[in-house]
Amino acid sequence: MAELNGLADDRALLGRTSTAERVSDILRSRIAEGFFPPGTRLSEDSIGNALGVSRNTLREAFRLLTHERLLVHQLNRGVFVRVLTVEDVEDIYRTRGLVECAVVRGLGKPPYAVDGLAKAVADGRRATRESEWKGLGTANIHFHRELVALAGSARTDELMRSVFAELRLAFHLVDDPKRLHEPYLARNAQILQALQEGNREEAENLLAVYLDDSRRRVVEVYGHRVAEES
Repeated sequence: MAELNGLADDRALLGRTSTAERVSDILRSRIAEGFFPPGTRLSEDSIGNALGVSRNTLREAFRLLTHERLLVHQLNRGVFVRVLTVEDVEDIYRTRGLVECAVVRGLGKPPYAVDGLAKAVADGRRATRESEWKGLGTANIHFHRELVALAGSARTDELMRSVFAELRLAFHLVDDPKRLHEPYLARNAQILQALQEGNREEAENLLAVYLDDSRRRVVEVYGHRVAEES
């Protein structure tokens, strides 16, 4: 299976104390990066052998990711990467608006630690120059993860890690990623600049409009794609 390429290399991440949580971390990242696209059936034998973990450990990792809404178990068929509904996408954006805007609003006095945001913008620009549109989408997600990280809250980071992974499930079904992601690179840079200048209110306003525009665009494109495949 092509999507298993390189998965054995992740075995080193498990260390000597392999756990279902570490396995779920690896699989979550693989799902978010598109190695296992929506609708893919996950083979217990293939993945377990690639990672060198027991079936029980792998099943527990599947259970954790099912709880995070990234996987779905179909009776007598197995475990599959979840295909989102349009309502799921709407809810993801509601959650993003609540959390991301609150993080920016709650920032203290400047200067802010924006090195991670700056790197994500630079990565996005590099991906654009190289016409790596999947890479641009990844850089965009990294920008927003770094934005959430400004809160300094491990719980918020964990919550949004799953939300962003779910969002990538929607992105993977979009057949024109350039058109979807490219307009938001400049808007990420605007938010970064506002934070670099210590203008928290401007950054929040830019972010709120950004997320609303992105929600409408992604819902429109995703809705058409789901309708075509149904």
